[in-house]
Amino acid sequence: MHSLAQEIQGFSKRNLKKQCTRVTTVTGRRLLERRTDGEEGEEQVEELEEGASQDAAHDIDTLQRYKVSHVLNVAYGVTNLFPDQFVYKTLQILDLPDTDITSYLGECSCFIDDAQEQDGAVLVHCNAGVSRSSSIVIGYLMLKEGLSFDDAYSQVKLARPSIRPNPGFYQQLQSYKP
Repeated sequence: MHSLAQEIQGFSKRNLKKQCTRVTTVTGRRLLERRTDGEEGEEQVEELEEGASQDAAHDIDTLQRYKVSHVLNVAYGVTNLFPDQFVYKTLQILDLPDTDITSYLGECSCFIDDAQEQDGAVLVHCNAGVSRSSSIVIGYLMLKEGLSFDDAYSQVKLARPSIRPNPGFYQQLQSYKP
């Protein structure tokens, strides 16, 4: 059985597709976020029409290609599209600095561990794959692999350079003592 740290190290961003991500702000404003190759920031445009792809969690071909068996959905308001094909765990976590991200780490870690005990592969996703999902994976590496915040953050950043936990999550994880 491979550890999550080994799987992250073996990941290649070249296998990812460009995505548009639908974002609903706290005020209800709806935007589309687009990210281009090598770009740190993102372009945000008002959403004018429905039908933008959410992310890899809605791409059955990608999920099957990577032999994903379990999906940890930590987005708010994102539907699980394939409930008959994958084991889902959904936690509607708000991407707000005052949300206590560490309070979710135990439940998320149990789900990931259960999947790994079944030789499964887990996709952890949120809306954009930038803040919530990366924070959960960083926290998991700290809790289960015994990594320091800096080491866990660096490992996740290496696999997905666009990560950017919100300032509250970042501070909470820096202070987190599993």
